[in-house]
Amino acid sequence: MYRERASRLAGAVVWTNVPDGTGGGPVLPDGCMDLLWSEGRLLVAGPDTRPYVPQGPPRPWAGLRFFPGTAPALLGVPAHELRDLRVDLADLWPAARVRRLSGRVEAAADPATALEDIALDRAARTTPPDPLLHRLVQRLDEGRPVSATAAELGLGTRTLHRRCLGAFGYGPKTLARILRLQRALALARSGTPYAETAARAGYADQPHLAREVRELTGMPLGRLLGSG
Repeated sequence: MYRERASRLAGAVVWTNVPDGTGGGPVLPDGCMDLLWSEGRLLVAGPDTRPYVPQGPPRPWAGLRFFPGTAPALLGVPAHELRDLRVDLADLWPAARVRRLSGRVEAAADPATALEDIALDRAARTTPPDPLLHRLVQRLDEGRPVSATAAELGLGTRTLHRRCLGAFGYGPKTLARILRLQRALALARSGTPYAETAARAGYADQPHLAREVRELTGMPLGRLLGSG
C-alpha cells in the first residue's frame, strides 16, 4: 500500500510503499528525484524519462521525493548524471558518512521520517536551490510555452537548456512534456473524459494525448489507469 504526506522540507513529499499482494505498476516520469530506503540500503532515484519497473520480488520502500530541480543542490551532483538511474548514495557521498546515515535510518521507528531528517540536515548546510528554477517549474506546469517562459525569466535558449540539464536531468521541452503528462494523469484519474483531459492539460487533441502517454509511459492511457 502506498501512502504519502507533505514533508517539512519545502515542496517535498514523504512516502512509503509496502507490498500488499496486488502488484505494483511502473514508476512514471514526474520531474522529480527521490532519496530511497529499502532493505538496509540508501539509494537515489534519478530523473526518469521513461517508465521504471522495479526488479525482483516486491519489498517495502520509504522515500523522500524532492520538488523538481531541488535535489541536485542537496546531493551535490548534476541531475543529468543520474538520468534514468537508481544508484547507491555511497556512490555520491563518502562511504563512511553513508554508513552512519544508514545506521540512523535502520534504528529509526519510521524510516521515511529519518530520510526527511537527513534531507533537512543537508539543506541546512547547503546553498538553497535557485528560486528561478522553482519559477520555471511553475510556469511550465501552467502550460506556458518554453520560449515564452525563457523570455520571462530573462534566459537565453542555451543557458536555459544547460541549467535544466543540471537541475532536472534533461532540457526544458522534456520537462514541459513530463509536467503536462502528470497534469493529464491527474485529470484522467479524477474521472475527466479523455477528450476534456487532453484540452485542459494542453494537448492539441485526444490522439496527441494518447501518443504522448504511450511514448512516456510505454502503455496506452486506459491500461495505465487500470481501465483497459
